[in-house]
Amino acid sequence: MKFSDLGLSSELSRAVADLGYESPTPIQEKSIPVVLMGRDILGSAQTGTGKTASFTLPMIDILASGRAKARLPRTLILAPTRELAAQVADSFEKFSVNNKLSMALLIGGVSFADQNAALSKGVDVLIATPGRLLDHFERGKVLLNDVKILVIDEADRMLDMGFIPDVERIVSLLPRMRQTLFFSATLSDDIHKIGSKFVMNPKIIEVAPPASTAETVAQHLIWTETKSKRQVLRDLLAVEQVKNAVIFCNRKRDISTLVTSLKRHGFSAVALHGDMTQSARLDALQKFKDGDVPLLIASDVAARGLDIVGLSHVFNFDVPMSAEDYVHRIGRTGRAGKSGRAFTIAAGKDDIKYIDAIEKLIGKPIPPIELDQVSVVTATSTPASAEDDPQPDKKQKRKTKPAESAKKPAVPARKNRNHDDELPSPPDCQGSTMRETGHIPAFLTR
Repeated sequence: MKFSDLGLSSELSRAVADLGYESPTPIQEKSIPVVLMGRDILGSAQTGTGKTASFTLPMIDILASGRAKARLPRTLILAPTRELAAQVADSFEKFSVNNKLSMALLIGGVSFADQNAALSKGVDVLIATPGRLLDHFERGKVLLNDVKILVIDEADRMLDMGFIPDVERIVSLLPRMRQTLFFSATLSDDIHKIGSKFVMNPKIIEVAPPASTAETVAQHLIWTETKSKRQVLRDLLAVEQVKNAVIFCNRKRDISTLVTSLKRHGFSAVALHGDMTQSARLDALQKFKDGDVPLLIASDVAARGLDIVGLSHVFNFDVPMSAEDYVHRIGRTGRAGKSGRAFTIAAGKDDIKYIDAIEKLIGKPIPPIELDQVSVVTATSTPASAEDDPQPDKKQKRKTKPAESAKKPAVPARKNRNHDDELPSPPDCQGSTMRETGHIPAFLTR
């Protein structure tokens, strides 16, 4: 099937083809005709399946007729984070190249004056985070009584972040007669209950089992000691020959520490978390997207809405405390049918319950790998003792030497599992990226 078969205009189909897209994804194939019919949608699709285009493409065709009025947007797209809102804005700009439509992006960390200027000219599409939109509304800078289409994107994340009350208030300001497209990565009972408040007789569209992980992502679990986690990460970065990777931490304060540690050992990395200014976040993200910096150390603010073409790896430096966050983290790689690799570093008994919850959610165990007897020689490796030296002697010339092998930890027993209490033996990694490169660590050949 082609995009033109879905009922899209020739101009829009041509714009999609020019961008290199040949066939619609399942969520696009099922959603686009329904949106063009004017019907509400309650949709679920795992990350990386092209969900954003499933509502931006038909929206562009619907908006082709008509004209926006000052401070009266015709459509509204709500997103939980700045990054996701920016991604939706990028998609709209790319797909609407052959259409004369206006857009405004309302997110925090950006000048109110610039956003007000865009609103005063009138916009066809308003993309916003709930908090910043309400700020503009309370200042009298935007009116919502002319919105014909409402999109609530990543509704489950809205729920996790406590934004549902803001969303409910915003919806109360919209016309009752409107089209509502409600999308979530999962359609749990809570999400169904929330969605029923916003949609009328919706078409329910699900293209993947709830909280499933993409088959294109090879997942691995490594048990180690807390003090060895940074050493393990560095060894993995070297052995895996990483092209680019997102490394997730649970705490913002740990991100700066890890960035400093990686730089000290010769790796190039930037940070991304919620306490950074918007300009700093955009700068870091742009450097990563442009390939200037291969490693992005991020909090879960980047777990959704971060779309990097060809991302080769995801590393969970910390096991996510929410099982659903695991799905979204590793979903940054293996997108659009491409393969990717995801490694989770677990340490001690505290992580057992998180791993068990993840495996229960995704319906399968994460294949474990034992990380011992590893000796990696790279130009970026330095003695592990440098980790404890915040200001190494700059005059002393560093010598390249093998990284210290991570000691094999006493793996904690895993209780209340359907399989053995102890972790199973390492899987056969025949055909993996490591084997293909010819550099095979001892722990993968046993």
